Amino acid sequence: MSQSAFVPVIVSPSTTSHDDDIPVVFDSPHSGTFYPEDFGFTVPHSTLRMAEDTHVEKLYAAAPGCGATLIAAAFPRSYIDCNRSLLDIDQALISATWPGPINVSKKTEKGIGLVWRKLDTGEDIYNRKLSVAEVQNRIATCYSPYHKTVRDTINHVHKHYGAVWHINCHSMPAVSGLVAEEGPGKARAEFVLGDRDGTTCAPEFTAFVALTLRGFGYEVKVNDPYKGVELVRAYSDPAEHKHSLQIEVNRKLYMDEKTREVNEHFEVLQKNMARLIAAIGKYAKINMHPHHGHPDCGHDHGHDHAHKHGHQH
Repeated sequence: MSQSAFVPVIVSPSTTSHDDDIPVVFDSPHSGTFYPEDFGFTVPHSTLRMAEDTHVEKLYAAAPGCGATLIAAAFPRSYIDCNRSLLDIDQALISATWPGPINVSKKTEKGIGLVWRKLDTGEDIYNRKLSVAEVQNRIATCYSPYHKTVRDTINHVHKHYGAVWHINCHSMPAVSGLVAEEGPGKARAEFVLGDRDGTTCAPEFTAFVALTLRGFGYEVKVNDPYKGVELVRAYSDPAEHKHSLQIEVNRKLYMDEKTREVNEHFEVLQKNMARLIAAIGKYAKINMHPHHGHPDCGHDHGHDHAHKHGHQH
């Protein structure tokens, strides 16, 4: 794929009839595998790929058929990380003073801010500093289109139904690396749910997803070690019936972490994720705000609305 043909965000809209649509939006910000020509990294490509949430968008492939929208980034998180704040600027990586405000987080201090300086292994991604213009270009061509797509889709669904459930989809290494918050060498649960300590969605929804996954036989932890970062923080407002939950799945359940290829367990997990998506859809329809269940928005509810997000950004 050439740079000129690069499409940063892939939107898969609902493929069901409008009556079967659900007020649920899935987004996978870290599963992109297209590396832009201007990246300029110096670590081996195979090493850099360890940062990917490879195949996560495939795990949620059933979402459009269940009536939900699935959004995925085409670019890798190591190029620019959509699950960071725009203020998460790593001045140590940039050759000149950043012209805007900076609010450094713990992740930035570890080299994994908005634009990563280091990998989970502690290796430097570059043997150079990036220019201000390079970082601004990554924001304009990748970060901003992704956030606009997620924000607009969530707001569209919320306006129509009066409520929305947003699932932020990730995967995690089976064992923590050098820059991990819990320290290196720690084995992780099969699933980790993050709601920023109950602030990004109703606790009942987190509990429902945890119970559903445990019912499939999986080990589930909540906010340990992942609480959720920018995408669930930015677009959630439980008091206004905007619920965002981060789901991390252990990569050992579906792929070889060295080759990045799916393993023999992938299809089983994918089928269970389809069951989870269907369960979330039923939960959302039951728990839509009673005064907004299907507001009069001018639509003819008897026809197919599969076109409503049928564009790519």
